[in-house]
Amino acid sequence: MESNRVTFLISLCHVLYFFLEKKGIKKGGKSRKSKTDIDISLHKQDIISKYTSGLFRDATLEFYGIKTAKIKEAVNVEFPFVQITMNKIDFLFLLEDGTYQHLEFETKYKKSNLERFFNYDLQIYNKYKKKVKTVIIYSSEVKKAAKSLDIGVAKYTPDVVMMCEYDGNAIFAELERKLKAKENLTDTDMLNLIFLPLLRCDIPKYDLTEKLIDLAKTIEDEIKQDACIASTLAYTGKFLTDIEFNKILEAVKVTRVGELLAKEAVEETKKQAEQDKAQALENDRTDRAKEMLIDGEPISKIIKYTKLTEKQIKEIQKMVKK
Repeated sequence: MESNRVTFLISLCHVLYFFLEKKGIKKGGKSRKSKTDIDISLHKQDIISKYTSGLFRDATLEFYGIKTAKIKEAVNVEFPFVQITMNKIDFLFLLEDGTYQHLEFETKYKKSNLERFFNYDLQIYNKYKKKVKTVIIYSSEVKKAAKSLDIGVAKYTPDVVMMCEYDGNAIFAELERKLKAKENLTDTDMLNLIFLPLLRCDIPKYDLTEKLIDLAKTIEDEIKQDACIASTLAYTGKFLTDIEFNKILEAVKVTRVGELLAKEAVEETKKQAEQDKAQALENDRTDRAKEMLIDGEPISKIIKYTKLTEKQIKEIQKMVKK
């Protein structure tokens, strides 16, 4: 049981890393840098994790007017074209009926959104040769958005969910009542709690995030608690300023999610330090080889003193000659 929980928590962090990575570079070209002890890695390559599948497997988006088959598993999408020229796909799920559900979260509306998502879906279809159903969820800041794209030979009609149409105040009040009464949260409750930062709500984003974290800490089911805390961090990372976000990170440091984030950060730092050390050694060997080549030393001697291979030295020799 404990090992399963650790695996689950690691997967939670992968989703959190993904959403933080989506925020990426802030205005002015400066990347987010946490000033807390939790230094969150932004270069995780996991686009989707088992956590996402576990969270949504028994839940549906029916509350938001979307009817689909149940989720079988999350899919890690790796399209070189997408990764190089576009933003990453938010979520892709394989459903129990053999089709795929593509899920996107947007905090701003752009006319190019539909073109981009249509492109994603074409690549998903080309890879799996199965039907793809797309759901675009716009946060409450978006009041209007096009719901289809007609290019003549084809019409793209994803499902569009406008979170501005849902009363976040009422949903928050009901969740708060349930948790104070120690009632179990349903799968729909879980989704509503996680999506609350996206809904229309009078509570300022930062205050709402604090309240959601505090509510999540009262959930007795540890797996649900971890899911809510990590997901709240992930979604609110799109809205909060760096200072606000760092304060929230401080608030979760004592939770299992925070502890695991800190542990993974330490491991990543150690790994990066080892890589930097190896790269520095390689650079020193290369520089020494260049100097010896310029001095006319034989390759056999350079191999002895730099531990480089003959092939590596010949490559360096070509650069020196240039």
